[in-house]
Parts: sequence; C-alpha cells; structure tokens
Amino acid sequence: MPAKLPWLRGVFPALVTPFTKDEEVDEAALRALVRHLMPHVDGFVPCGTTGEFPYMTPDEQKRVIAIVADEVAGRKPIIAGTGAAGTKETILLARNAKEAGANACLVVTPFFLHPSDKGIYQHFYDVAMAVDIPIILYNIPQVVDAYLPRNVVEDLSDIPNIVGIKDSSGNLTYTMEILEMVQGRIDVFIGHDEVVLPALAGGCTGMILASANVYPEVWQKVYAAVQEGRIEEARALQRSVQKLSRIFCRYGGGLAVKQALNMMGIPVGQARRPLKVGGSLIHEDRAEIQLELERLGKIAPAEDPYAPPAGPLAGRFGALGISADQVKAASLRVGTGAAGAEPENVQIDLVAGPKDGIVGEVFALQLTYPRHGYEALTTILEPNLTVRPSTLIVPTAELKNLRQANMIYGPTQAAVARAIVDALEDGTIPQAAMDTHVMLVQASVHPKALDRHALYQAVLAAAGAAIRQAFGANR
Repeated sequence: MPAKLPWLRGVFPALVTPFTKDEEVDEAALRALVRHLMPHVDGFVPCGTTGEFPYMTPDEQKRVIAIVADEVAGRKPIIAGTGAAGTKETILLARNAKEAGANACLVVTPFFLHPSDKGIYQHFYDVAMAVDIPIILYNIPQVVDAYLPRNVVEDLSDIPNIVGIKDSSGNLTYTMEILEMVQGRIDVFIGHDEVVLPALAGGCTGMILASANVYPEVWQKVYAAVQEGRIEEARALQRSVQKLSRIFCRYGGGLAVKQALNMMGIPVGQARRPLKVGGSLIHEDRAEIQLELERLGKIAPAEDPYAPPAGPLAGRFGALGISADQVKAASLRVGTGAAGAEPENVQIDLVAGPKDGIVGEVFALQLTYPRHGYEALTTILEPNLTVRPSTLIVPTAELKNLRQANMIYGPTQAAVARAIVDALEDGTIPQAAMDTHVMLVQASVHPKALDRHALYQAVLAAAGAAIRQAFGANR
C-alpha cells in the first residue's frame, strides 16, 4: 500500500515559468515569484501545464526545478511536473527532477498517441518502478484529450510510490468516483479552480491551481473553512474569485495568469510562442482580468471617468443633435431615471417624438452615420423582434472594448426593451404612439460594470422611471 505523505495537503500553486523577452527562463523573476508566494502556500509545483512544460526542453525543466528548490531551501515541498508523451522521456524527467531537488513528481496521462488502458497502466507502473521519488498521477482531459481511466487509477493506487492524483477535469462525477475507488489509499488533489469548494467538501485533501499564483490567500481561507465546517464562508470565498478562476481555466492557466501577475507588478513576462495575447487571450478578457483584480484589491483601480449627463433634462440631448430649445418648441417627451449601486449604477435619459419630427431625423442619422465608440443599437426584445415605438439606445460613455460593448448590447438592451413592453402593457405608453413615435435612449452605464444581472435590474428600473416621466398622466 502506498505510504501517505504528511505534507500532501493544502494549497500548491501551479507555478508559471517566467520568460525574458528573448523567451529564455528568467531566473530572477522566478525567484521573486517564489518569494512572493512563500508565506501563502503549502508547496510549489513547477513545470506543470501552467508552467508551459510542453514548450520547454528537459534541461530547461531541470533548471527551473533547481531554481525553485534553491529558493525554497527545504522550507516547503516541491512537486515537479515531469509529464511527457513517452515512458522513456518521463523516466528521464522524473530522475532529473529528483536530482534538482523535487520531493515528488506530477506525471500526466500519456498524450498525442493514445495508448490502451493497459498501456496507460504500464506507463505509470514503469515510471514508478524506475524512479525513487513519489509519483502523483495527473488527469487533465482538456489538453490530453483523454481521461485517466478510473479503473487504471484504482489499480495504480496499490503501487507503493504512487501517492496521489491531481484531477483537473472539473468533472465532479469523475472526482467523486476516484475518491470512492481509491478509498483513501492515495490523496486526491483538485486541479480545477472553478470547483475547489465542492471537491474539498467531497474529500479532496488539497489543490494544485493556476490561480494560486494570484490569490493563494483566498484558497487558504477556503481550505480552512471547509476543514472547520464553515461552508457558508467557504462558499462566499469561492464565489468571490469564481469569474477570474473561470478565465484562468478557460485559457489553460499560464497565459491569463501571467497577464494577471504582470498587472499586479510581479513581472513574469509573456507566454512562449505560439501562445500570445490578442489571439489565444483576447483583449476583452484581459480587460475583464484587470477589473476583477481591482475588485479583489490586487491592483489599484485605473482611472476611468464616469460622468452621466447632468443639468436640466431638456439640455442633455445635445450630443445627439437635439437642443433644449428644440425639445421645448416641439413639445418632445423627455424623462430620466437612475438606479443601481456602483459599478452597476446607470442613468437613462429618454426623448420621444413623432417620426416626422426632429427625433425621427436624429433616429435616422444615428443609424446612418454611427459615431465610433458610441454606436446606436436598435432595441429588441428577442432576436428579430424589435419593440415599438422604435427605439435606439446610444451609450454616453465611449465603448473601449468588447466587454463594455457587451454590457450595452446585452443586459442594457434587454432591460430597456422589457421596460418599453411593460409600459405598453400597463398603458403608460399609449397604443397610438407605437406607430407615430420613435424614441432615443441615452444609456449611461458605468465602464466598470461587471454583474450582468445587477445591471439588467438597474437599467430596468431606470428606464421604467424615464418612461413614466416622459409619458406620465401629467403630460
């Protein structure tokens, strides 16, 4: 029966591998990263998936492990990634890892050419028999394109120096079945950042995570809360980092995590080719990472002024080409409403008028000559179903990226449409106006809005108030 390792518990970051601009291993940056993480983690995992091991030579991997081991200086254990497609190379990497100072090896399922279940068993058996270092199995079907078979894990759990498995699948059914099948003979670590809480609650003894490079202290609190039965606290903590965890998982860890660390002032360089920002990691997700780091207090908020139109309501539509005098002369219907808590706070300014008047002219101009960054959007309730009176939504803050655009052309659009439909149903907007009038909605949405549901509710309330003011009984 395998010997349990008393230290195989808690939070282990799957370390990124810092590279210089010339794509060489950046020793100084790697040491700085280890020092930064040291107070918050229980061990380190260099040369894993997050460490971009497929893009590194065996000598580079050995050097990285040696650097980490030298910096750690025996204070905490090191689990070295030593996976390869073939058995012979895996044995070489495991031996190198031991020589470099690792305490255990993390060995991924053989990849590219997929062996049979018997071949997979033989691979791990041969590695375990050839090296004198504890082995941790590694299941990550997202990149290997195959699960480590459950029955193979069960059989391997009886081999003396196979001591654990890291499951990065995110498939809790698989995780729970492994926990059941190994019956505590080996430790099960969760490797998928989005399901840490349920995995720990189910019996996993720790975690190896890409996101532990960025917020290991959060995972330590989750781990402690689960151990002590404070599940509500653990649930709140998991949710607080769920969006960033999802982004990190979506991009396989290294690329997105490096962006986050660089933003935090912990320079780790870029990913090795062929990975690159703007291709593998789109700029909109980079903006999302920045906002989430700001929310978590990891970086200072960037200056992004938010100032909705102010002053007398009739004078707020100048950017659209409608002056206060024109509002008064044409007896246009205007209304405003504000709702929501920052950053999901919004202001809706609405002007309505006959199709053959100034509002109709501006409506046509906004569609024909859209302003870059302020493109108008037709209000629809659902695909191919526009609301009536026909309504255009125009953002008052420049849309600088797709994430911001999605907030306008998503929950904002849906909420304005619902407010109009509700106003028609309750008679606030007269039925006759459906065919005779058009409306322009200036939507002031905070550039840092993140919560789509909260934004929808705020826009719905603000648009409803603006419509009631514009079409109220006192008109």
